[in-house]
Amino acid sequence: MEIKVPAVGESVFEALIARWLKQTGERVARDEALCEIETDKVTLEITADVAGVLSIAVKEGETVKIGAVIGSIDEVGAEPATGDEAAKEGERAVPPPMSPSGRKLARELGVEASELKGTGRGGRVTNEDLRKGGERPASDQPAAPSAAVPASQPSAQPPIKPAAPAAAAITSPPAAAAGAAVASAGGQSAAGQAATGQSATGQSATGQSATGQSATGQSATGQSATGQAAASSQPETPQRTTRKPMTPIRKRIAERLVSVRQHTAMLTTFNEADMTQVLELRKRHGEFFQKRHNVKLGFMSLFVRACCQALQEFPEVNASIEGDEIVYHNYCDVGVAVGSEKGLVVPVLRGAESMTLAAIEQTIAGFADKVRTNRIAIADLEGGTFTISNGGVYGSMLSTPILNPPQSGVLGMHAIQERAVVRDGAIVIRPMMYLALSYDHRIVDGGGAVGFLKRVKEYIEEPEEMLLER
Repeated sequence: MEIKVPAVGESVFEALIARWLKQTGERVARDEALCEIETDKVTLEITADVAGVLSIAVKEGETVKIGAVIGSIDEVGAEPATGDEAAKEGERAVPPPMSPSGRKLARELGVEASELKGTGRGGRVTNEDLRKGGERPASDQPAAPSAAVPASQPSAQPPIKPAAPAAAAITSPPAAAAGAAVASAGGQSAAGQAATGQSATGQSATGQSATGQSATGQSATGQSATGQAAASSQPETPQRTTRKPMTPIRKRIAERLVSVRQHTAMLTTFNEADMTQVLELRKRHGEFFQKRHNVKLGFMSLFVRACCQALQEFPEVNASIEGDEIVYHNYCDVGVAVGSEKGLVVPVLRGAESMTLAAIEQTIAGFADKVRTNRIAIADLEGGTFTISNGGVYGSMLSTPILNPPQSGVLGMHAIQERAVVRDGAIVIRPMMYLALSYDHRIVDGGGAVGFLKRVKEYIEEPEEMLLER
C-alpha cells in the first residue's frame, strides 16, 4: 500500500519530510505513526493505514508535493505470529502514546518507552516519565571491567633503568611500551629491545634517533618521542558554525512578520492590571471548577471573556480592512497563541463570546494537546478576528506583540509580579501584570485602543462584573 502526503488545506501545495519515525524494513502496526511532515502552517504525523513492512521512498529533508508517494507498506510481510510470539509482537506493535518531543527525549536518554507506564492523559508517556525511567540507581550500573593481570611474569629480566629527567616527561606510544616488557630469547635486556624492532629506551627527548640491538643483531632506528607526542595530542578544531535550512513554518513566520511591518501602521499601548481579585477567585473556586469540568481554571479563559466584552464596546478593534472597506465582525473568533517546537501557532476559539469559562479552558487544552502531538489541522488555525498572546508563561515582563493580519488588534499578557502600588493614598504590595495592545492605526484610533485596554483592565480587576453580565 502506498503512503501519500495528505491534503492539509487549500493553500498548501507542498510539504517537507521532517523526520521518519520508522526505518525501511521495520514492521509497523495499523495507525502507528510513520513520519512527521511540515508545511508552512502546521506540523503533522502520517500514520499507517494498514499493518506491514515499511519501505521508504523519500528521505528526510526533502520537499514533495501534496499527494506524492513517499513510501509503501508491504502487507504480505505482516503475517501474524503464533502463540507467545504473537503476543509479544502485539505488545511491540502498539507503542505507548507519546509526543514527537517525547520520542526525541527517549532516544537521548536511551529509555525504552514501551517499558514505562504513562501518567499523562490517556496513558500518554510524558517527558517526566521518561526522565524518571532514565534515572538508574548506582547499584544497577554495570561495573567497569578490571584490568587483566597475567598469571606469571618473567622474573629473570632486570628492571628498566629510568631515562633522563627530560625524557621521562615524554609518554611513549602504547605499542612501544608494551614491546619493552618482552624479554628476548637470547637473554638480552628488555630495556634495549621492542617488539616492533625499535629501541624502547633509546629515543631521545630532542627527536634524535638512538640505535639499539634487535634479536637478530640488526639495528633499529628510534623515532622522535616529541613528534609522536605532538601528533597524538593535536586537538580537533571544533566546528564554529552550523547551517540548517529554514523549515516551512519558520519561513512562513518570517514572511508574515516582515509583511506586518511593511503593510500595517502598527502601534502599541500599555497598561497594568491588579490580579488580586482574579487570584482570589481561582483560589476560592479552582478546586471545585476542576472537579466539575476536569480542567483547571486558568487566566486565559478570564482574559478571553474580558476581551469579548470589551470588543463589543470597541468594535473597531475587532475589525479588518478588505480593499477600501472596513469589515466589522459581529462575533468574536479569538486566536490563542500556542508555542511549539517548530514555532508559534494560533488556533482559534470560534464564537468565544458565547462560550463558558469551562468550554474555553477545555478547548484551549485540546488545542495544546493537538499541537504537542502534531494533530493540529489547518481549519483550527484559519480565520480569527482578535488574538491573545501570553508571553508571561516564558517569564516576559513586557513586550510588543505583533499583529496577526488581517486582524487589527492583539493583546499581550505578561508575567505576574508583586510590586509596590498606591491604593487609597497608601503604598501596598499587589500582584501586577503589564498588558500590551498592539493595533492597526489605520483602523483603530488612539482613543479606541486606550479605551479598549482600560476596559479589559477593569474587567480583570473586578471579574464579578463581567461574569454577572452573562
